Amino acid sequence: MDDFVRTKLVEWGLSDWVEKFKDQEIDKENIFDLDDREIENLITKAGPRMRFKKNLKLLKVMPSTSDTGKRKSDLQSDASRLQSPAKRQRLSLPGFAESIILSDVKSIMTFVHERLNDQDKLSAFLKKKISDLETDKRELVGVFGKTGAGKSSLINAIIEEKNLLPSGSINACTSVMIKLEANTHNKYEAEIEFITKEEWKDELWSFRQFLDNNENQEKEDDDDYRDAVEKLSALYGEEWKEKSSENLMENKYFKEIPEFLQSRRKILTCESANELSAQFVKYTRSESKQGKGNEGKKWFWPLVKCVTVRVPNNPLLQHVTLVDLPGNGDCNKSRDQMWKGIVGDCSTVWIVTEINRAAAEKEAWEILESVSSLIGNGGECQQIHFICTKSDLVDDSDDLSSADIHDRIVKRNSQAIDGVREEFNKRTKIKKHFTDDSFKVFTVSSKEFLKGKHLSPEETEMPQLQGFLQELNDCHSETVNYVNGARGILSLIHGANSRGVDDKKAEVCAELERNTNLQLRNVNKEMEDTYTAFEKYLDDGVEKSKRSYGEKLKNFLYRGKKGGAFHKVLKCVVKNGGIYKPKKGTLINLNMKLASCLIDSIDDEFRKTFPNDSERGAFNGVIDTFSLNTDSLFEKYKNAELQLRFLKTEEEKIKAKLNRTMRKQKKRVYSSLIETIEDIMEEGYKKAAEFSGKDTLYNMRETITDHVHSKEDMFERAKNTMLEKLHSLMEKILKTLEETMKESIERSFTTDGGLLPDVSTELEMVKKHYDKLVGTPDDETSLTGFADQVETAETWTQTGFPRGSAV
Repeated sequence: MDDFVRTKLVEWGLSDWVEKFKDQEIDKENIFDLDDREIENLITKAGPRMRFKKNLKLLKVMPSTSDTGKRKSDLQSDASRLQSPAKRQRLSLPGFAESIILSDVKSIMTFVHERLNDQDKLSAFLKKKISDLETDKRELVGVFGKTGAGKSSLINAIIEEKNLLPSGSINACTSVMIKLEANTHNKYEAEIEFITKEEWKDELWSFRQFLDNNENQEKEDDDDYRDAVEKLSALYGEEWKEKSSENLMENKYFKEIPEFLQSRRKILTCESANELSAQFVKYTRSESKQGKGNEGKKWFWPLVKCVTVRVPNNPLLQHVTLVDLPGNGDCNKSRDQMWKGIVGDCSTVWIVTEINRAAAEKEAWEILESVSSLIGNGGECQQIHFICTKSDLVDDSDDLSSADIHDRIVKRNSQAIDGVREEFNKRTKIKKHFTDDSFKVFTVSSKEFLKGKHLSPEETEMPQLQGFLQELNDCHSETVNYVNGARGILSLIHGANSRGVDDKKAEVCAELERNTNLQLRNVNKEMEDTYTAFEKYLDDGVEKSKRSYGEKLKNFLYRGKKGGAFHKVLKCVVKNGGIYKPKKGTLINLNMKLASCLIDSIDDEFRKTFPNDSERGAFNGVIDTFSLNTDSLFEKYKNAELQLRFLKTEEEKIKAKLNRTMRKQKKRVYSSLIETIEDIMEEGYKKAAEFSGKDTLYNMRETITDHVHSKEDMFERAKNTMLEKLHSLMEKILKTLEETMKESIERSFTTDGGLLPDVSTELEMVKKHYDKLVGTPDDETSLTGFADQVETAETWTQTGFPRGSAV
């Protein structure tokens, strides 16, 4: 093996395989001839193998800045070998090649932006359009699962960081949200965000009140008692028992975390995953049984809001954030708000459970049901992955051959998949938000993926999950959108300079305005129909709510007729705004019960109007079909082709922007029903929470009942709030669409372009880049030509753009 191969393996993060390549005498001459079978023999793990193939393909297509030694004729040969013999489709450029195109076009647009002045309206308009080209792609994948289900091991194996997230202790569980992202620096990093001092002070006071009031009660089965003791013991050891809540706020208890007192974030930076894991574990994990070595050790997780872990050189996390989530949110208000926000932003949710009882696992299905409305109509989730872990574990395996173990695993995996799907079909609460196509089941084994004793990598299904993350990371559409937008802007500048459309200006403007007004009327009509449908369904929901709330209230308040344990549950409900989040079991939410008829009445129409599925647009697709019909005008107004090209890209950009806006804003519309009920009920909860001593349960029941009866109009108010928010969203969409397109038309045809730079060279370059990305059939430029352009772009980056390319 020569230095070339060794260097490449290290650059690609594959240094563990250097010795294997050395043993097989792989060098610069033969590395390009490796086939799939030979690569599989050299690199036995699927993740590194995929990374090697991707980088080798790029190496074949493009020379590096240090010459690979391949002649231009060799590159042309590679190009023809890589292309399909059929009619050429989009050239499948490697991700790195696309990133170079994007970087090059961004450099061009920065150069153009700097040369536009601020002295006229068109230049200011163009500068804003260039700035608006930037979009940040970030996909969130939320990971749920009970303690011991193997979440941490699964995540570690998928991102190929064996020792990153702590796992393995049966007495420990993740207590805070952990985000995993890629790091731009070559370090492992953890950023710790704390709750505020005021929030912890309030929690301490609540703990003390609760513990003092329940001193003589049974404690073994009391989740709230255990929760309070666990948090206090983690931070203060045994000292909390003799101290007041005021004493426990003294600075001496926070000497190791001055950032908490200063309301700052704490940053931990390490060279290895193992080192970082050892440092941040005290901020993320609760140890229910502190054994030897843990005496006197402080655990700071009760003060932590969220931990963001950043991993260097990890392509699976480049545009994806994996979030390890507690199942039921949190009693702390700021932690709970962050939890809801993250869960609502997830495009995919993973439910992790052990395979042995996957279909019958109560907690996993309870988690999924409790978040279904938050990730469905109230969120952005497009896919649910039900992941059955530890699929390699087989009973009585000592007496079986490896082949028998393999067959038994495969059979059991198939049965588990069928069982989980059957259970999913029974869960109407979940199916109200998600179709069969959006629900997938995986049977995985982190252990087998790493060791491969009985299963091939593909049979562990870990490569499938890695492939899914890789697809989420794919930025092809974002790159195409940026380059296409840049092409449109440069077309407008070049067209304004040519001034060839002056004699037809009024005519083409009039036709475009007619098309715009017609399309806006279509959008407005669809929105009016939507509003009418929402109003009808919500009216039905109000009537059902009025008829049923009394019975629902009675069933909730009198579930424990003699009091007993329910006294404590109801006390927690009224103290926490109508919600009780037990450590185990189903979330109790009185507000949701009261709002249930309203929510049920609108769910189907809401899902139809605002689908999470990216294939179907909001408002029955009327935004996606909005068009100025510029294609039909190209032939008629040939001198205006450049301006029309700009308007076509503007139309595509504004539709993409509006779809992003609707995905965010529709969550506020949906959540308005429950939030209105919560706001109206707040006063009643506060009154009920004030009772103590004898007859507390009776007084709480009566207070809540009286409050609901006195606020019977709350269902009507909730309906009106949702309709107001819907109307506001529709107005915003229409106004943005109208103003953006009309301003773009006006700036394209009614402004003198005398002060604009010459961008003919830049336009030609961006056109070529665009053709590369979308694979224009008549574009016969070779990959060698692309490599030459990249070399030119690199030279420009270092020396500046060629003279005469712009004024």
